[in-house]
Amino acid sequence: MTDRLLAPYAVIESSGGRQIEEPSPPGRSEFQRDRDRIIHSSAFRRLEYKTQVFVNHEGDLFRTRLTHSIEVAQIGRSIARRLGLNEDLVEAISLAHDLGHTPFGHAGQDELNECMAEYGGFEHNLQSLRVVDVLEEKYAAFDGLNLCFETREGILKHCSRENAEQMGDVGQRFLLGRRPSLEAQVANLADEIAYNNHDVDDGLRSGLLSLEQLAEVELFSSHLKEVRQAWPHLAERRLVHETVRRMINTLVTDMIAQTLGNITECAPQSLEAVRSAPALAAFSPRMRELNKELKNFLRTELYRHYRVMRMSAKARRVIRELFKAFMEDPRLLPPQSSNQRAEQLPRTVADYIAGMTDRYAIREHRRIFAIEEI
Repeated sequence: MTDRLLAPYAVIESSGGRQIEEPSPPGRSEFQRDRDRIIHSSAFRRLEYKTQVFVNHEGDLFRTRLTHSIEVAQIGRSIARRLGLNEDLVEAISLAHDLGHTPFGHAGQDELNECMAEYGGFEHNLQSLRVVDVLEEKYAAFDGLNLCFETREGILKHCSRENAEQMGDVGQRFLLGRRPSLEAQVANLADEIAYNNHDVDDGLRSGLLSLEQLAEVELFSSHLKEVRQAWPHLAERRLVHETVRRMINTLVTDMIAQTLGNITECAPQSLEAVRSAPALAAFSPRMRELNKELKNFLRTELYRHYRVMRMSAKARRVIRELFKAFMEDPRLLPPQSSNQRAEQLPRTVADYIAGMTDRYAIREHRRIFAIEEI
């Protein structure tokens, strides 16, 4: 989409620029450059072996953080095109939003946050920004990826006032009560659409959820009934896929319609007007309730399933024991991380652990604690 086809409230170019000034990229927009840098980063490649819900070794067909991020980008671009927004920016935010996630999904994040309680805590959203601002080491002229302000702003979806005061330009909107770009708002809701619906798919594939259970959830059951009426003898695998794709389409269609209605009512004529307005990207009230029912169901029936809880308990133990071991003896860290001042050690340890994949964390735990490993 060319600039002249973008809506007046879209992000056409980076108003905030980059932290380190660079010449404009020939043949690409600034946000295409951001997307390309994210895809070529080490942190992005590691997402292939980071948990979404199921630990990587539990099955080859379950979602990982990498496949999830790609699905978020696909949904986000589709919505952005309908709304006249900058697709490249939505894609860059979507691909980068989970770069700071720990191994073992939310169990890993929760445990690392507890380990870091005395040292400022840990939050994967802040860590994603830390990855692209500081931790990636690829370019001669700067640390991190030196992304545009709007991409960095979209990555930082949540932030406490205390943290915002230390975040510089991207923290200002949290202090002033302003909104990010519509591109960032769309990427955030695309994330929600992707993980809710694909966790349904993975839950059924794993056998932890059943069609009978999900038939009690209105958003699922209405589409399941529709598919069964159209294809009464369809095999279950195809039945599930047809149902989930309809759920995604319904949520995307509803969000586009509600967001367009909000835009019409608010009539923003610039990006600045979007920042000053209430949140414009949204589901309708009815769809918000249906989506909430689905989220509550997944929380109770999938995320707290005893098999998931068992794996989560093991994962938390791995994170906890690795953190304790590195804090007690920094010499166990690799050379590039071990020569830190004492006050920097907790954050260095957190950076190292957060950067691990599931399988690397398991292997590192064995190397440190198993007597037969070296």
